[in-house]
Amino acid sequence: MAKLGKRTRAQREAFAGKDNLSVEDAVALIKSNASAKFDETMEIALNLGVDPRHADQMVRGTVTLPNGTGKTVRVAVFARGAKAEEAQAAGADIVGAEDLMETIQGGTIEFDRCIATPDMMPIVGRLGKILGPRNLMPNPKVGTVTMDVKEAVEAAKGGQVQFKAEKAGVVHAGVGKISFDEGKLVENVRAFVTAVAKAKPAGAKGSYMQKISLTSTMGPGVSIDVADASSQEG
Repeated sequence: MAKLGKRTRAQREAFAGKDNLSVEDAVALIKSNASAKFDETMEIALNLGVDPRHADQMVRGTVTLPNGTGKTVRVAVFARGAKAEEAQAAGADIVGAEDLMETIQGGTIEFDRCIATPDMMPIVGRLGKILGPRNLMPNPKVGTVTMDVKEAVEAAKGGQVQFKAEKAGVVHAGVGKISFDEGKLVENVRAFVTAVAKAKPAGAKGSYMQKISLTSTMGPGVSIDVADASSQEG
């Protein structure tokens, strides 16, 4: 068995026997024990009582975190003419049509969010096998197929997070950087949990939110109390 490093041992000791914490206690524990040499992301994972293979149990949506993500989001927009100019003015990193499609088909994907005007979908549709598995396919349900490209670009740049349940019914996302104040991280966590709660699908049966965990990029995780995380008052 590999010998644990000093940092890993210290983290495990700090987290030993601690679970089902309040959001505040969990954030404080993770923040105080994050010791990587870079600004780690605080990540959340929610185990939901859904089977996303059924259309009426799919969980997806967006939430604008009150304190942003701390991450620079690169945005690509499929648009032409005035809408292309609108996207560029709003701060989009890449704007194009057939040329952008060809760049992506060539294997170059230099963006984190993809937005398209409705008239561009015949072009974007050809990229489904490339963008779909990366969760980059524009979708009207999350506001990334829209004529209001200005709002969509600004939302993506301003801390909007997309979420979607994976096959096992797990939703996960980054909710800020470890360098954020504890209070701001707590607000972001609660905002994210609230958004997932509101996205509860009609087909969900029984317990919806079964487990919520927080972790840092390189650190161990800890479970938080579902009822506490769902409470706006804390």
